[in-house]
Amino acid sequence: MSGTFGESTARRAAPLVPALLAALLLLFFLVRIGELVAVAFIAALLGVYLSAVTDLMSRLVRLPRGLALLFALVLTLAALAGVGALLAPPLVQQTRDLVASVPGYLANLDRAVRDLAARYPVLRGTGIADTETGIISAALRDLGEYVRRETFRYATLSGKILIDAVAVLVMAFYSAYRPTLYTDGIIAITPPPHRATMRAILEDMGLTLKAWIGAQLTAMVVLGVLTGIGLWLLDVPYWLAFSIFAGVAVLVPFFGTITSTLLPALLVAGERGWLAFFAVASVGVVVHLVEANIVHPLLMQHRLAVPPVLTIFSVLVMAKIGGLLGMLVALPTLATILIVARHVLIQRIYGDQPMVPAPPHTAGPPAGAVPPVGTAPSGPAPGP
Repeated sequence: MSGTFGESTARRAAPLVPALLAALLLLFFLVRIGELVAVAFIAALLGVYLSAVTDLMSRLVRLPRGLALLFALVLTLAALAGVGALLAPPLVQQTRDLVASVPGYLANLDRAVRDLAARYPVLRGTGIADTETGIISAALRDLGEYVRRETFRYATLSGKILIDAVAVLVMAFYSAYRPTLYTDGIIAITPPPHRATMRAILEDMGLTLKAWIGAQLTAMVVLGVLTGIGLWLLDVPYWLAFSIFAGVAVLVPFFGTITSTLLPALLVAGERGWLAFFAVASVGVVVHLVEANIVHPLLMQHRLAVPPVLTIFSVLVMAKIGGLLGMLVALPTLATILIVARHVLIQRIYGDQPMVPAPPHTAGPPAGAVPPVGTAPSGPAPGP
């Protein structure tokens, strides 16, 4: 049985070896132009969003697709302009005041850390309470310097932001206007024996990215509103700036959550003490737990179950390849890779199929259910 299964696996894998080699070469090339890939991926995500809104408009208002797409774009821009007009003045003022007061907050934080180390001898030899610059405030300065360096590096390239922004909008608009043109083109250049697999990959990818975009937009609003309410109730200064930052930071998995939770807590620790630190940090923890365990699973419907280690690793890799832009698309990029791996490696090469869940009213598996992943098929091996 094991020999037959191994032979069938090798037979299925043989036609895909050239394709896998070509994919590896393509991946190497994409890594070399990582920042451009990040821009293209952002355009693809925006195109998926516009396509979903356009489909909704077409169904609700019965408009032609071109007019529905234009209406979706105008509606999105109007919503952004409205939110910006409402929040921009206080946000700009709070952000300006926050930046000006950061040195004072860091000095107070260093003083609080030194007092803490003085009470606990085990902390004295760690360098956490250096008389010049504490470890915590130094880490915060390094983080701010990294963000500023990456932002200025990207912004100071002559016209790059404008060019990339226009390119993203144009690519997103055209991909949303005729999405089948590009999916059919990809399927057309795929070898005929593998077109069904490519079609399944594209469908799975479209559904997953659409669910991710919806989940991210909802998470941004939920995190921003709940964080703002919590920080306002605790009378945290610059609560609006921190709440907006919490909503945006959710785009960067794991690291964005930690940063948006700790920043306001650390800045109040120097003035109000460590009890205030834990109170403010608890707001961030509770809000993110609500988002991660209620909002996100409800919207994603388990389409994107990524192990935490892979998530963290993907953020680090994409930060190395594409900087801040790479970090923003780390999770959807990882999801795309996992989708391809599942359809090509697991299902096509190994011959395993996704589990078919049993109906609620039956005790055993339904007729024709596939065996669990990792078990050998009982019948003849399927052809390529």
